[in-house]
Amino acid sequence: MLKIEALSKTFGMGSINERRALDNISLAMNEGEFVSIIGGNGAGKSSLLNCISGVYEIDRGRIMLNSRNITFWPEHRRSRHIGRVFQDPLQGTAFDMTIEENLAIAYDKGKARGLKLGIKKSDFRIFRERLALLELGLEDRMKQKVGLLSGGQRQALTLLMATMVKPEILLLDEHTAALDPAMARKVLQLTREIVVEHNLCTIMVTHNMKSALEYGSRTIMMHEGRIIMDIAGKEREAMTVEQLVKQFSRQSGEELDNDRLLLG
Repeated sequence: MLKIEALSKTFGMGSINERRALDNISLAMNEGEFVSIIGGNGAGKSSLLNCISGVYEIDRGRIMLNSRNITFWPEHRRSRHIGRVFQDPLQGTAFDMTIEENLAIAYDKGKARGLKLGIKKSDFRIFRERLALLELGLEDRMKQKVGLLSGGQRQALTLLMATMVKPEILLLDEHTAALDPAMARKVLQLTREIVVEHNLCTIMVTHNMKSALEYGSRTIMMHEGRIIMDIAGKEREAMTVEQLVKQFSRQSGEELDNDRLLLG
């Protein structure tokens, strides 16, 4: 499904501010696999997602998606195959458009564009049914502008929009970090349900070690642009946050000093 080979990315190459963000990263994922990525600030988590989605050009390596080499595809071309939800709830929606208009844009992703008479009744029914699954009452507010929604409501809507047309891979970049704990749990549960329903290949960057072990089927830890830990199966099921901290120290040679990772 997704295959990354020896991917490297350096910012400010040749300058005094040169910084290697990704250092020879290799990663393979199958359809339906849900990987959570954890790591401190500057570990390379978001840089990895930006390279996969085409926001950043890579220095070396190769990115394959469903046996297609997308390494040199521009971001807009990749976006037809990739769903993404950002940390900031404001990034995934058009605030001055209604809920149904936002959903219509997402539903038309990858389709031929042309003059249309508006949202069809059949589409409206689909939107209403999908919104009802969120259990936030948004199905009764479809004419309302998105700018009037709370951050949690917008993030749930963004998650729905990113998966209205099944993406080949779903990228979640700390998509609950800006939400209060109750809404974060709600969005994480929605994430799990949507990923399972559509059998989505998913990468979720998270700031919370507990969530990294609780959600998904595989957990990766990054440090200084490298993957230093990759656990799945029974090893992951038996892993605790305390053991994960010890593993980090053993693999990186450093003590983990990041309250945000430990406490969420």
